[in-house]
Amino acid sequence: MAAERTQGAVEQLKLRERLAKLRDLPLLRGVGVSGEMARLQRQIDRIGAAPTEDEVWQEVELARHQDRPYTLDYVERMFEDFIELHGDRALTDDKAIVGGLGRFNGRTVALVGHQKARDIRERVDRNYGMAHPEGYRKAMRVMELADRHGFPFIALVDTLGAYPGVKAEQHGQGGWLARCQLQMIRLGIPTVSCIIGEGGSGGAVALAVADRVLMQENSIYSVITPEGCASILWRDAGEAKKAAAALKPDAAHCFQLGVVDAVVPEPPGGAHNDHDAAARLLAASLSEALRDVESLDPVERRRLRHRKFRDMGVFLE
Repeated sequence: MAAERTQGAVEQLKLRERLAKLRDLPLLRGVGVSGEMARLQRQIDRIGAAPTEDEVWQEVELARHQDRPYTLDYVERMFEDFIELHGDRALTDDKAIVGGLGRFNGRTVALVGHQKARDIRERVDRNYGMAHPEGYRKAMRVMELADRHGFPFIALVDTLGAYPGVKAEQHGQGGWLARCQLQMIRLGIPTVSCIIGEGGSGGAVALAVADRVLMQENSIYSVITPEGCASILWRDAGEAKKAAAALKPDAAHCFQLGVVDAVVPEPPGGAHNDHDAAARLLAASLSEALRDVESLDPVERRRLRHRKFRDMGVFLE
């Protein structure tokens, strides 16, 4: 960590020296020189603010903390009269995803969320929060029910990714993830999603195509896990720290990139330290986001949802 800070300081010093030389040049008001000065200043500011590998990895570890609240922990603290719905009405009940109806702030809402576990038996039962296609079909069933009755829809995302096993692929995993995203973006009801731990790959995005996408302060959201990225780029999962530093999956960077709309604060030290306080903070943020999107005309709301996701990213021609 100290070596990384030293390297950053050296780079800053070199850039400052170049900037000082440019400032001493005659005809400083030239467009080319002024543009170069602005570019160097931006580089200096970015290097000074860039987190180290250890700092980014700390966010990854907090997002994965085994005592972090999961979906049902929040349901217990935030929802009244919650009724869980089981099964996809086709094959089975995938316990990696829970869904149902309950009262939130005195009104009926639909909820879907990934569910991890803490003891080994339940972890196996819930497949470590990695859903099969049956889980996403169950989520779509809850979405359709909410849309039919005009209930707002809330999704809590916490998964390494959709299950990549042979059986899941044989059942059409990729296609059902795409259908889940398509159904979510077409909903006429207000939708809010929040990354409450890990938001990994298409398994997370399938429940995060919402009017408002939030991230808890110590959660992560990325196209691939750091270990998976390291295995592809360096053929060594042990380089996960380096991959995480490159991906920057933490909430601050995701908000800066415009991938999420807001960051939800957590209790000091992280949500795992105080589940009740974490639930109160999350409930307040979800309530504010729902009020914001409910004030919009349904047609306009859906149009803005489409535009938000179409405008993400940088495109070069």
